[in-house]
Parts: sequence; C-alpha cells; structure tokens
Amino acid sequence: MEDLIMAFTSASGYGNLPNGNFSPVIYSKQVQLAFRKSTVVGEITNSDYFGEISAQGDTVQIIKEPEISVQAYSRGTQVTAQDLDDEDFQLTIDKANYFAFKMDDIEEAHSHVNFMQLATDRAAYRLSDQYDQDVLGYLSGFKQSALHGSPDTANTTVNGSKSVTTAGSDELLSSMKIIKSSMANITTASAGDHSIPLTARMPGATSLPTATASPAMVVARMARLLDQQQVDTQGRWLVVDPVFMELLRDEDSRFMNADFGESGGLRNGLVINNFHGFRMYTSSNLPAVGDGPGTSGTANQNTNFGVIVAGHDSAVATAEQINKTETYRDPDSFADIVRGMHLYGRKILRPEAIVTAKYNAA
Repeated sequence: MEDLIMAFTSASGYGNLPNGNFSPVIYSKQVQLAFRKSTVVGEITNSDYFGEISAQGDTVQIIKEPEISVQAYSRGTQVTAQDLDDEDFQLTIDKANYFAFKMDDIEEAHSHVNFMQLATDRAAYRLSDQYDQDVLGYLSGFKQSALHGSPDTANTTVNGSKSVTTAGSDELLSSMKIIKSSMANITTASAGDHSIPLTARMPGATSLPTATASPAMVVARMARLLDQQQVDTQGRWLVVDPVFMELLRDEDSRFMNADFGESGGLRNGLVINNFHGFRMYTSSNLPAVGDGPGTSGTANQNTNFGVIVAGHDSAVATAEQINKTETYRDPDSFADIVRGMHLYGRKILRPEAIVTAKYNAA
C-alpha cells in the first residue's frame, strides 16, 4: 500500500511517526463544481415552429407575408389588380451534437459521490453551451472555432434558403452591420470594414480621444438602425461580451446611474431590462476573431476584434427535434454507458431586425 504523506509539516529532526499513517487523507463528499457560462439563446430567439417539426420531418416551409403596392388614384383611372407573391423559405433541422461516457460498476460502487450524476449534469451543460455558441455565432455572421476546429471566421454558407434575397451569404443585411466607417466621427484613413475602436467616456470628460467611439454611441446607432427598419420596440435585445461590458461600466457616472440603476442579480446573462430600449445580456459565447476585442491598436482593427449583436425576438427561430439522454449497459464490460444527443435547427427569419457591430478596445 502506498504511504500517505502528512499535509501538516513536522519540525526539523522530529522523527516520531515519520510516515503519518495515523493521519489518513479523507475525501470530501462536497464536489467542487466547474464554473458555467450563461446561455442566452433561449431568451432571444423564438420557438414558434417547434411544435410543427417535433413529430416528423426535417424542414419547415415558412411563407412570408406578401408585399402590397399602393397606387395613386384619379377618377376614371382603370384599376389594375396586383398578382400576389407567395414567397417562402426553409427552417431546416440539420445540426446535431452528442456526448457519451462510460461508468464502470466497480468505480461506481466504490465512489463516495454520485459521479455518474455529476458527469451527466456536466455533459448536459456542454450540449447547451455548444448550442448557445453555434446560434450566437450564426446570427452574428460568424462560425465559432469551438464547433469547426478553426479560428472564428465569417460565415459564408446559407442555411437552407435566404429569408430575404438581398441578404449576403451570412444571411444578414450589409446595411445592418456597423463597422469603423459607419461612425461619422472616425475619419482616419483605411477605415474600410475594420472594427470600431472603442473607448469609454470617463467621468468628467467632455470629449472622446481622436478617431474613437464610445460603447454607448454604438448601442445608440444599433437602436437607430432598428428604428429605421420599423422594428417593434417591444421585444428588442442586445448581447455583448465581457470586454464591451467593461467599457460600458467605465462610462460617465451619470449615464451609469440612469441606465444601470436596476436592482437584482443576473438571470441567464441578463444585465439590465432597458438600455436604449434593449434587454441587455452579457455572454462569453459571442465571436472573437483573432485575439479578440481586448487587443488594441489601429493595426489590429481588422484582425483582432469582437462582435456584438442586437435584434428582436422574432428575428431568429430555433427548433429542437431530439434533446434526450439515455443509459444502457455496455455489452463488452461491467459498466453503464450514458449518452445524449441534441438535434436542432436555427434560421434567421428577419435580417432587417438584426444588427451587428465589430469593435476593439482603442
């Protein structure tokens, strides 16, 4: 039997019971749980089509409301009836993740904690986290590295068919993407599609450093773009990452008092119920290109940046067809196998109701 070493040290030269065999190591029944990221997708997407696809099939065909033309009329004018267009697009169930692990009978019998339950809970969280990363990346216009084995990159694959023909290959509208050249106060050369250099307006400051914007300015621009698309004010949301959240918290104290004065703790990442008309959430699952938004400097504005996204509850649909966990006996050993699968789909329904912003810390 391997000797147990005492954690409590002895004075130099003290030789009584040197191996400490009368002070055994005791395993605590309290298990240290790993931290878990907040997941927000369930709070910002709609599941109206879940019931239609849960029983059978892998595709929902969604018909769009027809557009009607209104013409000027003068007495005696011949009226021409418009042919209605039944344009549609698809929500496809085409994404799946799984987990599987084995629990040996002897290990389970000797364990002083319910290790199978601990592992199952952790696995369920990992499925949920992968789902959150995938959907947040998709509606932001990016592929997530954790799911594709490569750095976060722009999404160039249409999921099914576009809901709006003028959308890009990422299914988003270019007019709803805020970049460096979108901000009129930033007139530096080579602005292009680079990320916006952000800096907080510190207490007492009357202006911002040259060629920068404040985080509050970016959120206000997002709200304006949604206003111009006549997106309902009720049901708007905003998801930001921890770096953007830090910049917001550094803003002028009067701004903080007015917009962050609500009480109550976090709920699935929810930070505040009304910031420029948005329910605001913070998430670590948003895309981070290169080294992410915390990397400052002009040279980094198109290689290292973060993406935040705002929208409306009706903008993105999600549907689940399989979300289950099961246990069965391993036929080749004395052990139980626990496995789970999550089969789902996601679709941008209203790209005019989604706005993104690329940024980095100035």
